[in-house]
Amino acid sequence: MTSVAELIRGAVASENAASEDVLERSAPDSIVLERVAPDSAKAPHRRPIVLRATGLSSCDSGLSSDPWAIDRAPGYGPGASVADEIPGDAPRQAPLPARYTEASEEELDRWILEAKATLGDRVRILGHFYQRDEIVKYADFVGDSFMLAQAAKGHPEAEAFVFCGVHFMAETADILSTPEQAVILPNLAAGCSMADMATIEQVEDCWRELTAVLGPQPAIPVTYMNSSAAIKAFCGRNGGIVCTSSNARTVLEWAFERGERVVFFPDQHLGRNTAKAMGIGEERMPLWRPHLPLGGNDERALRDAKVILWNGFCSVHKRFTVEQIDRARAEFPGVRVIVHPECPAAVVEAADGNGSTEYIRRQIEEASPGDVLAVGTEINLVNRLQQQHPELTIFCLDPVVCPCSTMYRIHPAYLAWTLESLVAGETPNRIRVSGDVATESRVALERMLAAKP
Repeated sequence: MTSVAELIRGAVASENAASEDVLERSAPDSIVLERVAPDSAKAPHRRPIVLRATGLSSCDSGLSSDPWAIDRAPGYGPGASVADEIPGDAPRQAPLPARYTEASEEELDRWILEAKATLGDRVRILGHFYQRDEIVKYADFVGDSFMLAQAAKGHPEAEAFVFCGVHFMAETADILSTPEQAVILPNLAAGCSMADMATIEQVEDCWRELTAVLGPQPAIPVTYMNSSAAIKAFCGRNGGIVCTSSNARTVLEWAFERGERVVFFPDQHLGRNTAKAMGIGEERMPLWRPHLPLGGNDERALRDAKVILWNGFCSVHKRFTVEQIDRARAEFPGVRVIVHPECPAAVVEAADGNGSTEYIRRQIEEASPGDVLAVGTEINLVNRLQQQHPELTIFCLDPVVCPCSTMYRIHPAYLAWTLESLVAGETPNRIRVSGDVATESRVALERMLAAKP
């Protein structure tokens, strides 16, 4: 069997050795963002990652295909879990003009840089940590979903934000930016299977059932940032709140000051890991399965519950296992294992540390030269961190190195099309959150901002 070390060497060797110049800057509310200089000479285009056929996973090598070849196919696309069913009303991207799909990497690079120069500070490009390097190099700001929404809020002078992420992130940016500012998602097919695992209809049905068993205000609703604007709005109008992976404990503490139990959407793993760290036993964390009466629970379990967990998860982070950690420790004695709290509880407990994407980034920046770190999160970020820190050995716990299949749909061709459309006076793929939903979502988000550790 191919060893982890061999897989690491192969993955790292396939990466472009040139690292991006990154300048740290402090943003409002003490959030640290990265400002990335779009220097095409230092960061040339690479083709998408070609996945290795290890036989260890169903992760599909179709991820190396250009996204317009798969955007209109059923489901979330290659690499996604076959169990993740996409809603029938999920947005689909219209075909791109052949000018973009047939363009060379050099042509796309030139068109993007020319359009950026023409648009200037009127348009800001926001790039998520999990984006491919071919996109990150053009971003004005790089961060996690909430950091980027805050970046949009902190730049009232911009006329538009091109959000290189997924749909729920663009919704949050639209909620926090001004009504005059446009938030654009270059590829409407860039969704999120976790966010889609809790629909507003399912959540409202759940609330009605809980109310029938537990009475008015049966729980404090808490939703992870990785959810639709409609569910954030539900939390806002029902005394609830939003959380991120970095402040989930603070938010749960806030919620328990206001009610005896919490219902947590949509990621069961973040909810479970946070509650366990607070000393809550798993026997008091029933799982709500929305297709079953009472979520598959009896009334007693719901009455005794402290945290009712929604049956959702991240397809990427669910891939990490204790066996991967054991194998990394066997091959690299002294390795430090850090994972994202969207991983299953057994993985979080077996790791040396767990936290948000920003936590992982800080842990790597604070490591000593020569340290070896095994990371349980999305591969584009892991590979980029290795490029930025050649003095360390950094590798992904999952040897199949499967990226987020929907995030991966933001391709330079879509970015070039978006920017040239803006130059021409058009605003494609604008993400709008309606007035009432935006207002109620903002209430839940502002409660989160006001909740301090």
